[in-house]
Amino acid sequence: MHMPKYLVLNPALSLFLLVSGWVSIAHAQEPAFKAMMASSFQAIGIAGLERLVQDENQLACSDFKKGELHLNAAMRSRVEKNNLQMVMPPTDQQYFGNWKEGEKIAQSGKGSTWSDKSDDVNGGSCYNCHQIDKKEISFGTIGPSLYNYGKLRGSSPEVIQYTWNKLYNAKAYNACSAMPRFGTFRLLTESQLRDLMSLLLDPLSPVNQ
Repeated sequence: MHMPKYLVLNPALSLFLLVSGWVSIAHAQEPAFKAMMASSFQAIGIAGLERLVQDENQLACSDFKKGELHLNAAMRSRVEKNNLQMVMPPTDQQYFGNWKEGEKIAQSGKGSTWSDKSDDVNGGSCYNCHQIDKKEISFGTIGPSLYNYGKLRGSSPEVIQYTWNKLYNAKAYNACSAMPRFGTFRLLTESQLRDLMSLLLDPLSPVNQ
């Protein structure tokens, strides 16, 4: 089996076989499988082969047996604890930016592909998985609707902290979350995370109308 090299266009697909459960974690450790993965992709631009290497947290969520995820409570707790420790608070303790910029980030699907430059500004692609506000005519449903996020939850210190942590590293609360670890993997800058915070929690944001 030889996977086409054009898959490097989307780095997330490099781990599709594992995450989807097509291949068990045991098979993923076999030399033949590792050799197949190494020979089926190529480094182009900023899309390097290091993306094929899973960390401990990703491996734990790729351990499928008979089509079901094999992750016990103790391992799940450890994965979430490890990821929570990766979360960094804002350097100046300022959690909020500009919701208008946050809306642009949420709507943008740009970034982290082989054709991008290392200094290009990424988008969050939030609309791919979430409803953002009522004017959306097309949005994903992998994640919950974000409409009225702040209106329903308020803006207590606990909510602010949770929202920042979730954006920074979603696996801190859900070990096998499909949500990108925006802060931990530096997919979004601190400034962009602040803007998304405002999009979600600012009363004037369309999210909360």
